[in-house]
Amino acid sequence: MGTITPLTLFVLQSNTFPGLFEGQNVITLQRTPSTNEYLKNELSKSTPLREGTVIMAVDQYAGRGQKGTTWQSEPGKNVTCSLLLMPSFLDPKRQFDLTAAISLAIAQWLESLLQLSVKIKWPNDMYVGDRKIGGILIENILKGKVWKSAVIGIGINVNQTEFPPEIQAHTTSVKQILHTDCDLTKLLTDLCQYIERVYTALKRGENNTLLTLYKQHLYRLGELHPFLVDGVRVEGILSGVTETGRLQVDFNGHTVDFDIKEIAFVI
Repeated sequence: MGTITPLTLFVLQSNTFPGLFEGQNVITLQRTPSTNEYLKNELSKSTPLREGTVIMAVDQYAGRGQKGTTWQSEPGKNVTCSLLLMPSFLDPKRQFDLTAAISLAIAQWLESLLQLSVKIKWPNDMYVGDRKIGGILIENILKGKVWKSAVIGIGINVNQTEFPPEIQAHTTSVKQILHTDCDLTKLLTDLCQYIERVYTALKRGENNTLLTLYKQHLYRLGELHPFLVDGVRVEGILSGVTETGRLQVDFNGHTVDFDIKEIAFVI
């Protein structure tokens, strides 16, 4: 066990994963603002990290989500981690392929764990019913025209049952659904197996198949719901996503594509 100020860092020697993650030890940080930031900082220092490296935090106190949101997590209760992938085999113009694949893997893993339908709220939040149970934040590092690496930040509510009042009504956890505590290390091992499966499929060129499965898991797919477009509340039917990850919404027979900054769900 070593100490890295101001973080306490130790390696769980017994935790190894199959396939891509085989032989990789989980680097567990006792306390860190963000596992994504930690991993990116190590990469910027040219730290020799292999693909499949997993960084897990016991206490991540400043985790980030989409659109600059924060991920609030009670210490020691949830899966808060980052994975290092090196998808140089993928076209940087199709970065959404990786987002779709990882999102699909997490949704399928949660469905297996919970025995319930899990939906993906575009682009990559996990929902059970109308309650969020987790999400991801992927940060890609490009070098010229080559996709050098991807830092996959994952946050899943597991054993936490109390949440801040402002999100309580729209948040859930594995324990709230299964009514039992879960072993975080085992869950992470299982999750990595699902990620390994979809990542291998990407390597085989099955991008379109994975994107189709992703679309089938979309939250509110084919349903009429309100959205905020430029601050204006409008009703439309979510019809899918494009290959580049733009959300498609049908307004009275006219389909419009949106970037993440251009539209918001009304929950």
